[in-house]
Amino acid sequence: MNNYPETITRLINLLKKLPGVGEKTAMRLTFFLLNSSEEYVNSLGEEIKNLKRKVKLCKICYNFTEDEVCAICKNENRDRSVICVVEDVNDMIGIENTGEYKGVYHILHGSYSPITGMTFENLKVNELFDRIKKGNIKEVIIATNPTAEGNATAIYIKDELKRINKNIKITRIAVGIPAGAELEYIDKITLTQAIKNRTNF
Repeated sequence: MNNYPETITRLINLLKKLPGVGEKTAMRLTFFLLNSSEEYVNSLGEEIKNLKRKVKLCKICYNFTEDEVCAICKNENRDRSVICVVEDVNDMIGIENTGEYKGVYHILHGSYSPITGMTFENLKVNELFDRIKKGNIKEVIIATNPTAEGNATAIYIKDELKRINKNIKITRIAVGIPAGAELEYIDKITLTQAIKNRTNF
């Protein structure tokens, strides 16, 4: 690393901070950019700047958008009486890709994790509760991840929602064995959840 010009070293160090990018990948990316056209590098740099300049959070659900309200919240065909609560935008995209869900979303931007300093004050939970207090919500689907942090977040949200509106329907996405999987290869946590979430047959 010490043999590289300072500019290369700085870029490698910045790229290493990206998720899933180690030193070797950062070096490959840096040399790829060095060998790319100036037009491509300038376009890439401009779009990275635009992420911060143009992209903001939807004022309703906290999805990423370039407008005040995101495309899903604008869509008149969505069922606004059902809110699916997810940890991040990638989770929302995963649910959208199923094509099955027709309600709207609320994105928390994380889950409760005191070890990493992520408290409920850092999440968009109060904004969720404000949406519920405005009324017209029949069901809240809690779709946080089946981790210790996700479950703690789900329990907190459920308890608060019951306090705000005792009549609201609160559901949790089922967690279990994926279709086509063999039991011997399923991890303990997934198998435990599958047993707990068993249904009538």
